[in-house]
Amino acid sequence: MKKLALFICVLFTTCTFAQQSFTYSIESQELGQKRDLKIYLPKSYNQDSIRQYPLTVVFDADYLFDVYVGNAVLFAQKEKAPEQIVVGISQPGDLRYEDCSYDRNTGRPTQRATDFFNFVRDELLDYMETNYRISPFKTIVGNTITGNFINYFFIDDDPAFNAYVNINSYYAPEIPSAVEATANRVKHNTYYYYANTGDYLSQKRRDRIAMTDATLSSLEIEKFNFKFENIKGATTVSSIGKAIPTAMAFIFEIYSSISKEEFNTKIKDLSPSDAIAYLENKYVEIEYQFGSNLKIREKDIYAIESIVIDKENGEYLRDLGEMIYKIYPESPLSDYYIGLDFEMRGKFKRALEAYKEGYMKFTNDPEGADAFYKNVDRVAAKTKD
Repeated sequence: MKKLALFICVLFTTCTFAQQSFTYSIESQELGQKRDLKIYLPKSYNQDSIRQYPLTVVFDADYLFDVYVGNAVLFAQKEKAPEQIVVGISQPGDLRYEDCSYDRNTGRPTQRATDFFNFVRDELLDYMETNYRISPFKTIVGNTITGNFINYFFIDDDPAFNAYVNINSYYAPEIPSAVEATANRVKHNTYYYYANTGDYLSQKRRDRIAMTDATLSSLEIEKFNFKFENIKGATTVSSIGKAIPTAMAFIFEIYSSISKEEFNTKIKDLSPSDAIAYLENKYVEIEYQFGSNLKIREKDIYAIESIVIDKENGEYLRDLGEMIYKIYPESPLSDYYIGLDFEMRGKFKRALEAYKEGYMKFTNDPEGADAFYKNVDRVAAKTKD
């Protein structure tokens, strides 16, 4: 019975995003043939005519597409990543080897692979950007030989993607040093680079991946973010299911609410003004990169609350309250911080006005209203002293 329930659950999840996926054949002048694409559009796509979405291009769509889309749906539902538009390129059988072949001596793509590269960069991306609302942020995903191939887009003069997911890559001989050289010249855009290895791979492949890890993990470049994972106790198949969510969590970390690690490493030692600026900049970056008009989460406001209250005698409480009012004018939280600012400075009448204003916003929450009214009682008593 448990197996049947699990099957129904998986089937339901698959059908849910399958209804938003479709196949499209694109005519390629570069390849001189049609290529089948699988395209996934988020549920909200047709409900919002303005919003833009990050784009992910997935090679080996015959088996990687559904795995990636399934994770993308889950991450978006849990607010760990923005909703994404996903396009998969079908490469059945030996076609993936023709598309992604390289010269064994130079490590450069063959003529056929160069045509495929031009198809992806010039035709596929142009088609997606022309026909769909795509944000500036783009990810590309490949496995084994297609995992190696995605690196050619990074080492290009103008990298077409922001994030690169290399699953069990068959690295060509010159790729690790070429990636290092490109990472060293990164100046403007931020890039994310994920790679993995595992004991299920041959020693030769593990050595090449280990060399890539050693080369890239030693780099200290602000705009080049590198994540390496050693997957143990897996197979070439199961490792895909482990690599994709790890890569997604790494790439879209900024989208998530503030974690303990983010707070401890980036926020806790900031001044109140810098903590407020950090929070504002985090959400500006989310909107710019991912096209997500995401309001600052209340849990992230609470994350910096102690810094603003406890440091510099609460001097920036009013700034925090005014920032929140611009985002959530209907929330009593802004009035609370403004009231607390006046209270800490001994301006009790002004504090009482702010607290009363906040109290009036509790229209459907009697328990919250009762709790908030304690601020009114406390300050009202002080005005009588």
